[in-house]
Amino acid sequence: MDTITWQDFTAVELRVGTILTVEDFPQARNPAYIITVDFGDELGIRKTSAQITALYGKDDLVGRQIVGVVNFPAKQVGPVRSEFLLTGFYADDREVVIAIPERPVPNGAKLL
Repeated sequence: MDTITWQDFTAVELRVGTILTVEDFPQARNPAYIITVDFGDELGIRKTSAQITALYGKDDLVGRQIVGVVNFPAKQVGPVRSEFLLTGFYADDREVVIAIPERPVPNGAKLL
């Protein structure tokens, strides 16, 4: 594991947002969704693709708050312009468990 400085950590913009829509992403190489998230007034609405179909149905995700990295450059993933990275953890079976706040917080709140 690499050691980082406090400045390195604070450079990563980890923000909370609420999932607005979840769509199938049939063009993806691996099963994935296209997810639209509201990150509040400062950051607005952003999209990404995420390979989380094994553990989450579309209806399970809409309205949930998630944690995303919002200061990566946008990346084209097939026809989708990915504007943030949805964060999560690998379970023992290598499926992704999404990172969520323990209680509701305002959209756009930054992880401290």
